[in-house]
Amino acid sequence: MPAITVENPLVLPRVPRPGPGRTTDRPVRQVVASVQHTEGGGFQVARPFPGPLSLAESDPFLLLDHVGPLVNGPEEARGAPWHPHRGFETVSYVLDGEISHHDTNGGGGVIGEGETQWMTAGAGILHDELPTERAYRHGGPFHAVQLWVNLPRSLKFAPARYQAITRDNLTLLSSHDGGALMRLVAGDLGSYQGPGVTHTPISYVHATIAPGAQLSVPWSPDFSAFAYVLTGQGAAGPTERLIRDDDLVVFGPGDNVVVRAAEQISGGWAALDVLLFGGLPIREPIAHYGPFVMNTREEIGQAVDDYHAGRLGVIPADQLTPRNYS
Repeated sequence: MPAITVENPLVLPRVPRPGPGRTTDRPVRQVVASVQHTEGGGFQVARPFPGPLSLAESDPFLLLDHVGPLVNGPEEARGAPWHPHRGFETVSYVLDGEISHHDTNGGGGVIGEGETQWMTAGAGILHDELPTERAYRHGGPFHAVQLWVNLPRSLKFAPARYQAITRDNLTLLSSHDGGALMRLVAGDLGSYQGPGVTHTPISYVHATIAPGAQLSVPWSPDFSAFAYVLTGQGAAGPTERLIRDDDLVVFGPGDNVVVRAAEQISGGWAALDVLLFGGLPIREPIAHYGPFVMNTREEIGQAVDDYHAGRLGVIPADQLTPRNYS
């Protein structure tokens, strides 16, 4: 799993291990197995929520889709053609391969290995996410995650914006003993800050944990807390609940998040790779219909009307022809 790595995590700033007796490890409330779905132009995703986990339980997050890891043959790569969004933010993190993005707000570009696209739909936007011509023509490895972050009522109509977080801008950290490499995309971890600018307060981390190593990090008691297994096997929480590929760990209240990698990891992976994420719950009514997430059914109806009237943006004329790549 390429993402972004360093040969020696011990050279990185270290997140101190929470002191014993002064804080509480978060218990595992449940482990949710993802469900397979077909999305966009015909690609498969593993999705733990919405579905097995309700939107009330995943607050402030709305959706998690995990693609890969896989290897596409020539002309096999698929993406998501032009579609609208309103009322939330999409966070696309590419671990391997590349995709291209266009939107009606002028944002876009190639999202490469280890990079993140943070798009605030807010009042409304149209965009696409497609393989680059190179990825489509030649194929190759691909691995990515998309997370939807809800916006509170007061920010549902915030202006659309686009952030490109390159691999060089990630905050790279090590666990206290060097057993885990952490890539902080957004929010706080200990005294460190990620580069992502968020409307809804969240933390978002990709951690690679060496076989047998344990990662224990401080986590805001006000935030929800989740761990999603990208690849590998291990255990989570003080009672060491077993976890494996595509599992979502839902943590209960506390001060720290604890995840351990198995001593021996099968499937060709040399480590346990997990996403650690959580945020300040919004606790507002949710009405959703496909790519629109609002507070009432009336607002959903207005979003559909606005989309058909072109008020969420208009696809550029040179992008109207159906295509398989950017």
